[in-house]
Amino acid sequence: MTIAEIKKGAEQRMQKSIESLKSDLSKIRTGRAHTGLIDHVMVEYYGNPTPLPQVANVSLLDARTIGVTPWDKKMAGAIEKAIREADLGLNPSVQGELIRLPMPPLTEERRRELAKLVKSEGENARIAIRNLRRDANHSLKELLKSKGVSEDEERRGQDEVQKMTDRHVAEIDKILVAKETDLMSI
Repeated sequence: MTIAEIKKGAEQRMQKSIESLKSDLSKIRTGRAHTGLIDHVMVEYYGNPTPLPQVANVSLLDARTIGVTPWDKKMAGAIEKAIREADLGLNPSVQGELIRLPMPPLTEERRRELAKLVKSEGENARIAIRNLRRDANHSLKELLKSKGVSEDEERRGQDEVQKMTDRHVAEIDKILVAKETDLMSI
C-alpha cells in the first residue's frame, strides 16, 4: 500500500461520513414540509415492508403540507397506519384517495431539542472523521515500520491527512450551522 492509496481511501471514507450526516440531518424536520421526511417510512405491502415512495406518489401540496397518493387505492389505510407508527409527530388525514400530512408548527422547546439532536449528530460525524484520521495515520506508521517509506514521507503523509481531516470537520461545521439556522427560523 502506498501513501497515495492510504490518503485516497481516507478521503473517500471521510466523504461518506459527511454524506451520512447529510442523510441523517434530512430526517430531522424543520417547520417546512419536505418529502424526504417520510422516505424512510416502511409500509406493509402484500406482507413485505416497503418504503413509502415505492407504493405511493409523495408530493408537496403547499409549504406546510405533504400529500401522499397511493398507487393501489386499497393501501390508504396501511399507509396512514405506517405514518402514525413512524412517530414523526405527523397526523395524517385521509380524504378520498389523498392522504394529507399537515406539518404542525414547532414550539420553541421542540426547536431547542432538535438543535441539540443536530449538534449530537454533528459530534458523531466529527468523531467518525477523527477515527478515520487515526486509522490512516496508523497505516502510515505501519508503512514506515515495513520500510515502505522514509520518515520524512510518513511525516508529510500525516500532515496531509491532518489537513484533509481539518477540511472535512470544517465542512461538517458549515452543514450544522445551516441546519441549526433552518431549525430556529420560524
